[in-house]
Amino acid sequence: MGHHTFDADRAASLEAPERRYSVLSAEELRWAVDCSPDDTVVDLGSGTGFYTDDIAADAGELYAVDLQPEMHDYYREKGVPTNVELVTAPVDDMPLDAGSADAAFSTMTYHEFATAAAIEEIRRVLRPGGRLAVADWAADGEGERGPPLAERYSLDDAVETLREHGFAVEFEAARPETYLLVATAE
Repeated sequence: MGHHTFDADRAASLEAPERRYSVLSAEELRWAVDCSPDDTVVDLGSGTGFYTDDIAADAGELYAVDLQPEMHDYYREKGVPTNVELVTAPVDDMPLDAGSADAAFSTMTYHEFATAAAIEEIRRVLRPGGRLAVADWAADGEGERGPPLAERYSLDDAVETLREHGFAVEFEAARPETYLLVATAE
C-alpha cells in the first residue's frame, strides 16, 4: 500500500469545488465531524485547507496538520481562518497534547498515513469519546481519480484497523470510488 504524499506542485488542483464536493460534500463532512463552537478539531492531512475551512466555521479551534510546508504556504496565501493553527508534522508524531482534541478528520488522506503508529497517535490526541471521521478513496474503486488502486485501503481494512487501535466504528458507507466512516475513541 501507498503512503505517498500529494504533489505540492499540484496544490491548486485541490481547490476545485465541483470535483472535491462530488466525492464528499461540505454538509456530509460537517455531519460526520459533528463539532461545536467549543470543540478542538484536528484535520489530518489538511493540504490547502479546502475542507479545513468548512469545519473551521463550526469549530472553536482547529489544528491543520500537514507534513508538507508547501501546502501550508499555499493555505497562508489563500487565507487561513483565525481559529486555525497550521501544524507542520506527520500524523504519526503530532505535537499536540494527549486527549486535547474533541474530533479529528481525514479527507482523502487516510491512504497517505495509515500506519499503526499514525492510528495510535490519532487515538492519543483524541479525548475518550472523541470522534474520528475518515473519507478516502476505496481500494475497490475504478481508479480514474485519486491515487492508484494499489495505494488505497478498503473500507473493511480501515474499519478493522481502527477497531484494533481502540476505536468503535459507528457509521460506515461504501461508495463507487470512496468510503466514509465515523468512529469514536474508546
